[in-house]
Amino acid sequence: MTHAFILRDETVLCRQTPKGWWPVQVQLPDSVNDTALNTHDIHDIHDIHNMQPAYQVGRVMLLESLAPTHWLPNDIKSSTLSIDSADSASLADFETDTANTLTSQAAIAITYDYAIGHHIDLPRILEGHDLESNALKNNDLTSNSDEKISPDTDTCAFIAYRLLITQLPFALSDQLSQAIQLLRWQADTQFCSRCAAPVVHAASAERAMVCQACRLRQYPRVQPCVITAITRPNPQTGEVQILLAHHHRYGQQKTPQQALQYGLIAGFVEVGESLEHAVVREVAEEVNISLKDIRYVSSQPWPFPSNLMLGFRASHAGGDIVIQEDELSHADFFNLSDLPKIPSKGSIAYALIAQIAHEQGISL
Repeated sequence: MTHAFILRDETVLCRQTPKGWWPVQVQLPDSVNDTALNTHDIHDIHDIHNMQPAYQVGRVMLLESLAPTHWLPNDIKSSTLSIDSADSASLADFETDTANTLTSQAAIAITYDYAIGHHIDLPRILEGHDLESNALKNNDLTSNSDEKISPDTDTCAFIAYRLLITQLPFALSDQLSQAIQLLRWQADTQFCSRCAAPVVHAASAERAMVCQACRLRQYPRVQPCVITAITRPNPQTGEVQILLAHHHRYGQQKTPQQALQYGLIAGFVEVGESLEHAVVREVAEEVNISLKDIRYVSSQPWPFPSNLMLGFRASHAGGDIVIQEDELSHADFFNLSDLPKIPSKGSIAYALIAQIAHEQGISL
């Protein structure tokens, strides 16, 4: 029995639960499963040519997290709870309360259009005015009236991935990020970048589009980005401070009550440079300071559009802040005990800031 997540652009079909919106897994009929390549059924080379491609436009296979603890909620995982060391009774209670959490490892993601085109049963999807009545006016939601309705199913809605990452386990969030990126890559790679001929999916278990004319193989591309948390002691009090900047993309203050959001310095890695070089260059370009003690911390896939965020920490080595005005409107060092509005939980920016705060005994 195969189940799949349903996506439309950067939104995911979800069901509302007492603990919030949760991604729906729709059962795929056997007729749809038969169109996917199953390498276990290959007995000789001739079988490969008689089978459908493993990857079809609108349908992708997903990788699972290697760490079981990554399927725990972010707040539990961040408190260093692990399946190996945690109390078994506590974990049993947790699994009972949030049954979806540890069983959400669907291996397939499909688009809404693919589901409709293959006559896959879908739950009833809320219309826009229904969502507004459920206090979701600011969510990026989509709905349609032509889906096939299944009886006795809960009402569902398409919820923006950006809203889901604040509450989903890391592994599930990463799977959905992977799905968004692969489905977008399929839609954007319909022609050969060398000769402009139409492409087809590789007739093997790999993610590749193959040109029918020149045989060029095109694979999904990931864009590496560095993001850096820079600290220093407060010159007057010695309290640890962190450099935060307000980017133009965060928007401007519309009312006196609205807090401006600040984030970390980040940017794309350029051709021919190391990750550490990218950190130094981006910081120098955006705020004109030098660094020391640069070290890698962690990474996060980020599907806007197809980035891999590589998180670093560094210390201020010298220089006064001079902002790059076409990127930033303001930047400064803030005391950890008095931070402005920062990126939401679930982002690597939040995780880096929270890590430094935690070391100083401060809870965000």
